[in-house]
Amino acid sequence: MSDREMQDEPSLLSRMGRFYVFSMQLAAGCLMALIVTVMVAQVVARYGFDSSLIWAEELCRYLLIWMTFLLLGLAYENGQFVALDVFPLMLSPRWRHALRIVLSLPVLCFLAIMTWYGWDYASRFTNQTIPAMDFIFQNLFGRPAGLSVRLVYVSVSIGCFLLSMHIIVDVIRSVRAFLKNQPDAVPAPDAGEKL
Repeated sequence: MSDREMQDEPSLLSRMGRFYVFSMQLAAGCLMALIVTVMVAQVVARYGFDSSLIWAEELCRYLLIWMTFLLLGLAYENGQFVALDVFPLMLSPRWRHALRIVLSLPVLCFLAIMTWYGWDYASRFTNQTIPAMDFIFQNLFGRPAGLSVRLVYVSVSIGCFLLSMHIIVDVIRSVRAFLKNQPDAVPAPDAGEKL
């Protein structure tokens, strides 16, 4: 294989990154489709048959919690978090990278604490079951599901861990850009340009 062909072929790391993004987007789409399906069924049951699905709201809440925490990292990666960027835009690109690195450190510490204590907190609820799932399984199969509510609470730890991985990758990119004095991936707007 020539050097040119090797450069055109995506690396294992970039393929893994694309697979990760694809799987997170697929999970988000499936979870959202499930939420919409359950809520439509709830509306039809309530107004069409005068009978409510008492488990629908709880199930949708848990699915939405999982979807939120799974997608924190992608939202960060795409710049979809609220940010005050007046001061960073006044800096040169090199110092913008330095500021990003410095500000990432306390965020990573906070996420490490949330991951650790979130896991600890979730482990305390291993014996408590999810009432909505027990109700569904009891009606359908004659026995409760017995799914632990820990499955819901552990979403905080997993989401914080995934977000910290995104931030670490961003810090590595910023360190490389700082050392090479490279500009930002997205250039800062001109002075007269609307933000």
